Amino acid sequence: MINFSDYKNAERVFYFFEEISKIPHVSENTKPIADYLVSFAAERSLECYRDDKDNVIIKKKATPGYENRSTVIFQGHTDMVEDKADDSTLDMQKDGLLLYRDGDFLRARGTTLGGDDGVALAYALAILDSSDIEHPDFEALFTSDEEIGLIGATALDTSHLKGKMMINIDSDVEGVFTVGCAGGLRTDMTLPTLRCDTDSPIYRITVSGLLGGHSGMEIDKGRLNAIKILFEALKDCDSIKISSVSGGNADNAIPRFAECLFTAENIKELENVILPKMLEKYRKTEADISISLNKECEGGSVISREDSEKLIKLTLEIPSGVYSMSAEIPGLVETSSNLGIIKTADGAAVISTSLRSSKNSEKEALKGKIREIAKAYSASLSERGEYPAWEYKPNSHLCDVMKRVYAKMYGKEPEVITIHA
Repeated sequence: MINFSDYKNAERVFYFFEEISKIPHVSENTKPIADYLVSFAAERSLECYRDDKDNVIIKKKATPGYENRSTVIFQGHTDMVEDKADDSTLDMQKDGLLLYRDGDFLRARGTTLGGDDGVALAYALAILDSSDIEHPDFEALFTSDEEIGLIGATALDTSHLKGKMMINIDSDVEGVFTVGCAGGLRTDMTLPTLRCDTDSPIYRITVSGLLGGHSGMEIDKGRLNAIKILFEALKDCDSIKISSVSGGNADNAIPRFAECLFTAENIKELENVILPKMLEKYRKTEADISISLNKECEGGSVISREDSEKLIKLTLEIPSGVYSMSAEIPGLVETSSNLGIIKTADGAAVISTSLRSSKNSEKEALKGKIREIAKAYSASLSERGEYPAWEYKPNSHLCDVMKRVYAKMYGKEPEVITIHA
């Protein structure tokens, strides 16, 4: 065991974190950690509930004198991100982590540490195990597979919970309290395309070198979208026929790269006039932007001119970037859309978008706009991964208590924020 005796108040937290780290608990492999939690509860005669998604709820009765206080829920997730160094021989599906102490830091050798969200489990288990921490009725909620889409939380039967106040321990900056976040939705728009053959030369245009970023955290940084830039360059091409197009790696990431194979009549104008003007314009925002144009081959299979033009217009019409700012919280993005992925395959072009809003009504309005665009271009639309906004409540008793306690403990006020992620 690692020695944490110099952190006496938190020694049991570190003890349980180390115990958790001995158990494999990467996403989609949370059964072992759920087994541990159930055994932990049984050994202490605590009420426990477990469902078929490996969500676990452990309850502890109030200490004497706190029976009439409101029940408090501590919540965290049991899965961790699976990633390791190239030279690591650890099998994270089967092996525990190799922890070591580096001064005031706890680290893992060659792998992710799992502090996200093992720290929540460790805090909750330390309270459940304690005999000297006063508390009201306490409910520890451990949800599974958060990292791959809130799978456990989505399936949870909340009727097993009594508490109405929940403290989610899944943040990463000490002294910062999060009191709201955006809801989200992913959409996949599919535009059928007719193909034909051409004898004309086919060119490759590539947009690269952009900063990109997370569509929640960096959407307000003014970063360019490579897919949008690509189609802006192509929209004035005469008699354009697209052979293939691809861009972006994730619907919730601002695309840094996009490319298209195409044929058109005014290649010289594109090369000598349109692209230089675009580079001059956008280098003010993205210093490392690159737009290259090269001849690829003579002839091949292409999308019809009509469908190529339709695809360009459709892509340019899809909102991408900040849609609206909050009127209540200065500087907070309220609603956004990120055109994250485009690809052509099997007689169709597919465009994937991530929508976010801190107001459920605004998210619904933006979703309606995307549906209208799809309908106008005779494209089909599917939706996935929707979750509601956690709307900011300016009057929160729990937040007021936590601010007061934090100020008393640390002699400074915490930062209270809402986020767009």
